[in-house]
Amino acid sequence: MSTARFGAAILGCAGPRLTSAERAFFAACQPFGFILFARNVEDADQLCALTSDLRDAVGWHAPIFIDQEGGRVQRLRPPLAREWPPPLDHAAALGEKAARGFYLRYRILATELMRYGIDGNCAPMLDIARPDTHPFLRNRCYGETLDQVVALGRATAQAHLDAGVLPVVKHMPGHGLGTLDSHLELPHIAEPRDALEALDFAAFKPFADLPLGMTAHLVFDRIDPDRPATVSPVMMRLIREDIGFGGLIMTDDISMEALSGTVPERGAAALAAGCDAVLHCNGDLEEMRALMDRVGQLDDAGQKRADAALARRPEPVEVDIDALADDLRALT
Repeated sequence: MSTARFGAAILGCAGPRLTSAERAFFAACQPFGFILFARNVEDADQLCALTSDLRDAVGWHAPIFIDQEGGRVQRLRPPLAREWPPPLDHAAALGEKAARGFYLRYRILATELMRYGIDGNCAPMLDIARPDTHPFLRNRCYGETLDQVVALGRATAQAHLDAGVLPVVKHMPGHGLGTLDSHLELPHIAEPRDALEALDFAAFKPFADLPLGMTAHLVFDRIDPDRPATVSPVMMRLIREDIGFGGLIMTDDISMEALSGTVPERGAAALAAGCDAVLHCNGDLEEMRALMDRVGQLDDAGQKRADAALARRPEPVEVDIDALADDLRALT
């Protein structure tokens, strides 16, 4: 691992292969990590080469993240990885065996990621589904009750850790009440604080020990009516102090239209609010240059959290994933 301070961002790249300009930029700004999308994936050999090249560019074994939830949000598809049903549907099919089933599901999924050099996944998602949760999120949830979300979230997190993959808890402090798609609009949550603390915020407290978390781009009107959680010092203090999350906090994608201002302005506001690192996903090199000029390096606290997260990168325990898949099929 590098001893230099990391840039306060997790960045994407434009395509399936690094350009010389991207390589030079990453070497200079030293982001904390990288994130991949379907645009970065062609086949197994290409994907392995890309993850290797990203790490070569920065000169150390940087974490490489992906959104591989299964269902609609699944960047790797067959033949590179198994196809999965949406989490909410899968949980319903598994019934009382859902916790064991989710452990097997995500143990298989995370082991597949490791084959390609991907060692971070943006899961578990701890947002509690409601009848009117926006469709962009609803069937990605693990359940409609606090107990189910916590049980399946814990199984999911442990499955990733056992496979050698760092889990990223999302979307703090809870996106389940959102009725708008935060990729396009800014959701507002009107529930009083005590109701939020009893359910949405409570879902994250049992995961305060995990090394990485991601914010939500939505406004909690009864707590901070003026700013989305990602850029709200009030909400970030709530995540740190009331929920007790001690790991590195990254933003949700800083390019999402729920946030106002330019991308560099959004990134700076997120760090000023208390986020540690800015997640920038679209791979636009000029936009990333402008962002990094504004946000710079992790501060002292962010660097400590980054180092602590990397120190928890586990050695994977070898498994036969075909046997795990047989066990999962037997549950249903």
